[in-house]
Amino acid sequence: MTSVVILDYGSGNLRSAERAVRRAGADVEVTSDRRAALEANGLIVPGVGAFAACSEGLLSVGGDRIIGTRLAGGRPVLGICVGMQILFERGVEHGVEAEGVGEWPGTVERLNADVLPHMGWNTVRAPADSELFAGLDDDTRFYFVHSYAVRRWELRSDLPGVTPKVTTAHHGEDFVAAVENGPLWATQFHPEKSGDAGAHVLRNWVRTL
Repeated sequence: MTSVVILDYGSGNLRSAERAVRRAGADVEVTSDRRAALEANGLIVPGVGAFAACSEGLLSVGGDRIIGTRLAGGRPVLGICVGMQILFERGVEHGVEAEGVGEWPGTVERLNADVLPHMGWNTVRAPADSELFAGLDDDTRFYFVHSYAVRRWELRSDLPGVTPKVTTAHHGEDFVAAVENGPLWATQFHPEKSGDAGAHVLRNWVRTL
């Protein structure tokens, strides 16, 4: 059976994510063990709360090196919510700037919206060739809970290699809702809280492992 490690670094809905990924057809382990995280077919980086705290927690278990080593070998990683955000260069919350893993250029910052947090169900706009959202209708809704996001995708698309597939959503303004970039995928929404739609997304990811 396909093996997935959910990286435990002190942040994230670990048990709900574990149940959701198991239902998607994978053998799941929640751990901070480096060897297990490197050897699994897939690695999930969850995250809830503040960017700075999540980034600090990830660094404390060597998560940045684990992610980098996996990606260097073309081994899949999926970031969820703040676990997606910390894959970018930096986050700015309440005037405090913190560094992320830096796999993608860009800044996580407060959304320009009348109502925050953005909490509830929202549609997304996925590329036609998306693997993550394959088989889902355009009006499918996913569960979001966040006040901060990547408002601009900054990685150049004219560089050699795989062209990233960037999915957006709208709350006050457009923001990055998901990314598929070679072995590194991520979602701002919570697939484990998104019912049948989220289960479908997780199954799509597990099938690629």
